[in-house]
Amino acid sequence: MSTSLSAVIDLDLPGPRISRHVYGHFAEHLGRCIYGGFWVGEDSATPNVRGIRSDVVEALRAVRIPNLRWPGGCFADDYHWEDGIGPRDQRPRMVNSHWGDVVEDNSFGTHEFMDLCELLGADPYVSGNVGSGTVREMSDWVEYLTRADDSPMAARRRANGRDEPWRVPFWGLGNEAWGCGGNLRAEQFASLARQYATYTRDHGDNTVYRIAAGANADDYHWTETLMRSFDPLDEDDRPAGPYQALSLHYYTMTGPWSDKGDATRFTEDEWYRALSRAGRMETLLARHSTVMDRYDPQKKVGLVVDEWGTWWNVERGTNPGFLYQQNTLRDALVASLHFDAFHRHADRVVMANIAQTVNVLQAMILTDPESGALVLTPTYHVFAMNAGHHDADSLAVHLKGAPEIESDGRALPLVSASASTRGDTALVSLSNLDATRDHAVTLDLRGRTVSGARARVLTAPALAAHNTPEAPEAVTPVPFDDLRQVPDGLEIVLPAHSYLTVELELA
Repeated sequence: MSTSLSAVIDLDLPGPRISRHVYGHFAEHLGRCIYGGFWVGEDSATPNVRGIRSDVVEALRAVRIPNLRWPGGCFADDYHWEDGIGPRDQRPRMVNSHWGDVVEDNSFGTHEFMDLCELLGADPYVSGNVGSGTVREMSDWVEYLTRADDSPMAARRRANGRDEPWRVPFWGLGNEAWGCGGNLRAEQFASLARQYATYTRDHGDNTVYRIAAGANADDYHWTETLMRSFDPLDEDDRPAGPYQALSLHYYTMTGPWSDKGDATRFTEDEWYRALSRAGRMETLLARHSTVMDRYDPQKKVGLVVDEWGTWWNVERGTNPGFLYQQNTLRDALVASLHFDAFHRHADRVVMANIAQTVNVLQAMILTDPESGALVLTPTYHVFAMNAGHHDADSLAVHLKGAPEIESDGRALPLVSASASTRGDTALVSLSNLDATRDHAVTLDLRGRTVSGARARVLTAPALAAHNTPEAPEAVTPVPFDDLRQVPDGLEIVLPAHSYLTVELELA
């Protein structure tokens, strides 16, 4: 066991605020995310509110879900919103060519999504269709959702049963325009983004935060092209438009797209390779931020990581287009590494959305199609344990003596940490990526007096441990008591392959 690791935290030097929206979520018309995940229909035997599954809502409210992105993903640029309003039995059908080549009946549309967001207490993030849609179509959708008077679209909304407008703060201008959203060049999309943003209007007191479809992983040219298309700064030294943020997508896998790796059957080398590749998010954020800094040194333009997570080969026997995968302790540590990176870049990263919320990719929740059981994944528990970081002020964590190994061509630190403070509390998050060894960490706490501490840990005997309907708590957080006061703060022995949070009470 290593004993020379320390983490220096100046509790009295808060940094940029960590937006609660980096704990956002993503729901696409893909596999069983919407149908069988969120939506079961009003006639279902599964307890529901107006067709929306009650236990899924309860679980997400428990982790204080801040926002939900919908309807895609690649699906968004095939989706025409007018097909998803009005009586459900009269809505036209479409082919979901991206995901399983299945027929979509549009029974879950705009009103159902907004009802879901209200039940969740989450801000809606609507991803608009740039790839196959029109400027007018997007402009009308914003008006339909958010306008209060007797405009044509507001009248149409009322005819469909909703009198008052909704508040829709976040709007995506396309999705993956470099790929499934149009196969555009950066210069083409930069012009389109300006055009679509112009017609994505604010109505009444609803102010839209417009997010232009951004780069794939390390495509820094894409980011530079979009940043170059901004108007000059206005009189308050803010970018005058036309959009307020750019997105970024990055997925973690251990192999190429043709063989991404197995969710539950992996070697120790693949364990480390996955965590090393997850750690590349730190580099991506730093480099995209550097590009953005050239054009926006005041950091007024946000970076939105609205698709991130693990992407493994689908579970055996499932539809390959439905992207259903299990979720292990390894996935939980991938999530914790991402959150540490988001916290460290809180000056630029304003939102992030894990892909996806239910039954798809690195899901928070799995629902069993046979028994109807709901399973909370290890990743869900990381979100729950980190809830104290929502809208808290980041604290720099200076790690000294962290052990490293070489994996995937880079040095992988085996301990990761981040911290935040709000009022008279602080939260420290610690990840031990070491597959086999415990590591003792001394929290060197400076600047304020710590009057109390309590901790929780997420781990399991096996690296590939995961939760199932038969064993729903195989990986679940439990109280952690191995804390020892030392003159400078606290000494903690981090169990091998574990995630731990420490809540500090400050005098």
